[in-house]
Amino acid sequence: MRRRDLIALIGGAAAWPLAAHAQDRDRVRRIGVLQTLAENDPDLRARLEGFRRGLEALGWAEGRNVYTDYRYAAGHAEQFRPLARELIAVLQESRSIPIVFTTTSDPIGAGLVESLARPGGNITGFLLYEEGIVGKWLAMLKEIAPHLTRVAIVGNPKTMPYDYYLRIAAALAPSLAIELVPMRIENIADIERSIGQFGEVPNGGLMLPADSTTNSNRDSIVMLAARHGLPAVYSLRLFVTAGGLMSYDTDRVDMYRRAALYVDRILRGANPAELPVQAPTKFETVLNLKTAKALGLVVPSSLLVAADTVIQ
Repeated sequence: MRRRDLIALIGGAAAWPLAAHAQDRDRVRRIGVLQTLAENDPDLRARLEGFRRGLEALGWAEGRNVYTDYRYAAGHAEQFRPLARELIAVLQESRSIPIVFTTTSDPIGAGLVESLARPGGNITGFLLYEEGIVGKWLAMLKEIAPHLTRVAIVGNPKTMPYDYYLRIAAALAPSLAIELVPMRIENIADIERSIGQFGEVPNGGLMLPADSTTNSNRDSIVMLAARHGLPAVYSLRLFVTAGGLMSYDTDRVDMYRRAALYVDRILRGANPAELPVQAPTKFETVLNLKTAKALGLVVPSSLLVAADTVIQ
């Protein structure tokens, strides 16, 4: 099996090509896709459909010249590495298989790449967020709820780069007169206890960066935020369609479609070490006016104008 015969798409996602025949024109590639979410997650299904369509547009037909294997951790952090071993797609397991990541916020800090401009190894991909998005989340909370003085950052350090977000937020919060409250959680019991305790003190709000643990418990989190009267900004629109207040996120479907372009280039011989890590280019704001009203909040016109989707 040659190096270009296997490529992995991780993070959100990973991809790799397997040769089934000796002749290049007959070679069938294999793409391995490793996901942190559950297979039936509607948001994930839309992203993967974008990835599949992107590949099809570039000439890769499932069952003809490419086969795709999927593994889903379904929010269970302990399953990620065993599943990755199955796909032979983890950096520690192989330093030769090309890997394309998506939904990764801090690839340099995680040791995946040497720099964004020149990754330098067998891994490249697409940033989930640039640092500025943390300031956007905090500003949205302050804009819709000017009385806020405390914001809890909710996440599981085992399933997301928690300290990365906390560090950025800590540098920005003072300018908005906000006290940051770390809320590290690992399971639903932690979530219920932590949000309950935080909600006992007035003028609080929640910020939830992308995290498979919180996503898997989104219905409970939305319910708890409502019960304790906590304005919250989420990183996924699914929280808002489930009754959450608002979200600001990259367009995940577009990101997966763009990931297909890198997978195609590597399958055709490009070196991932020389493919720069790409920043997100499309974003989406979703507002739930019904939830805002229930919380006693008046949505500023600036947020309404900026919203891509408004839920009445």
